[in-house]
Amino acid sequence: MLNFAAAMEEILSRICTLLRYDAASPMLFNTGLFMVLFILFIFLYQLIKGHRTLKMLFVIAFSLFFYYKSGSWCVLILCGLCLSDWVLGLLLGRLQADAARRAVVALNVVLNVGMLVYFKYFNLLADAFCSIAGRTFDPLEVLLPAGISFFTFRSISYIVDVYRHKLEPCHSLLDYTFFLTFFPPLLAGPVVRAKDMLPQIRHNRPATAAMISEGLFLIMTGLVKKVVIADYISGNFVDRIFDNPALYTGFENLMGAIGFTVQLYCDFSGYSDMAIGMALLMGYRFKDNFMAPFKSQSPTEFWRRWHISLSTWLRDYLYIPLGGNRRGKARAYFNQFITMVIGGLWHGASWMYLIWGAYHGALLVLHKSLRKVWRLPDAMKGRPEVRAFNMALTFALVVIGFTFFRAPSLDTVWTMASQIAGDFHLSVAPQFVEGYMMIVAAIGIGLIAHLTPRAWTVRAGNAYIAMPLLWQGLLLAAIVFLVIQTRQSELVPFIYLQY
Repeated sequence: MLNFAAAMEEILSRICTLLRYDAASPMLFNTGLFMVLFILFIFLYQLIKGHRTLKMLFVIAFSLFFYYKSGSWCVLILCGLCLSDWVLGLLLGRLQADAARRAVVALNVVLNVGMLVYFKYFNLLADAFCSIAGRTFDPLEVLLPAGISFFTFRSISYIVDVYRHKLEPCHSLLDYTFFLTFFPPLLAGPVVRAKDMLPQIRHNRPATAAMISEGLFLIMTGLVKKVVIADYISGNFVDRIFDNPALYTGFENLMGAIGFTVQLYCDFSGYSDMAIGMALLMGYRFKDNFMAPFKSQSPTEFWRRWHISLSTWLRDYLYIPLGGNRRGKARAYFNQFITMVIGGLWHGASWMYLIWGAYHGALLVLHKSLRKVWRLPDAMKGRPEVRAFNMALTFALVVIGFTFFRAPSLDTVWTMASQIAGDFHLSVAPQFVEGYMMIVAAIGIGLIAHLTPRAWTVRAGNAYIAMPLLWQGLLLAAIVFLVIQTRQSELVPFIYLQY
């Protein structure tokens, strides 16, 4: 009896340890703990989905626990933001004077941007100020709340849309808390807007069988992108190149830059796929966050296809308020450039992100300038060789930009560029393919799957949806087994969790 009691105490102790916040082991979509808890969550969700209030309280509780496992006490910030947004939204609905309404919007923006500045940029700004003043600065240990860049943008868009009369204020605190804390997009997007999700929350429609199958298909594809492709490329090749590029030839450095571009796409779009898929299992549909961006034929098209929820957010809540293209060509170019610079800084407190944003801002301005004066004849635009050239050039420009995004410093970028320009050694390609056969295969699969016609992906999804339930379950089990077999020994967090 004593042995049984001791065993139960040990089991309970381990469960408590698993459920307690651990900075070294956050609960992410690709962890075994989350998979087990999510299966239990969905099972209970299906049991209570007919009871709206109970269902919503259950999802909010799970979402807050999920956030606690990734951000500890910062969950209080999220709860405080839910309450402040709800109050400010109701206040906006009652106020008539435009000056007072603008003051409410300003208060929300100052609150959200103030949190971003303190938690993400305080050390960077303080260090820059001290450098100008000729003083030394010891960085403070500021805990960055997980997903703060995403939920602050959702908060701002809600208040601004209410101000613009595009959305009625949410009168239910429960509904708004459900929206802002909803766990699938909470940590790394997509940047879901209140005007897209709040109506779905109010309608309370259950997930259809087709939605559940589509959700499972997206979760499977997301796991494969993340674990089988992105994590494998990262741990076995890309990290080595960027850690010490001088040890490798220019050809290997070029492959490292291309490899990171594929890794980032598979990592981030994999998260988006899983987030959208989990939401579908509960009856909520989000817009696509990626639309085959490497098929783009220009920098402008790339930003219509890459991280769509962020690029459209920046357009609607930053570029257009700055004046958009309504104040002349020069001002439009400036607005475009500064929007991308801010978009770069949104990713984090690093000069490399600022450079990456400025680089893309310059590309967008250059493209818009050139297409005004240099137009191809209509007969040439659709020719396969022209499309292929445009795609290859755009991809090369994107790879260059992501080198700044990934590199820890300009010295690393310079070393990689020097190796590519002066020590390329194409002759090592056969040895590279032989020595890194699985890496080449993973990069190739990532690119080929990305470049296939969208109709193929739709067809594959429809085929899965049409399968009998037994075959759907068997395929899901096979994919999970593949993920477990190929995952790295150490947990590889999603790249965008740091933003």
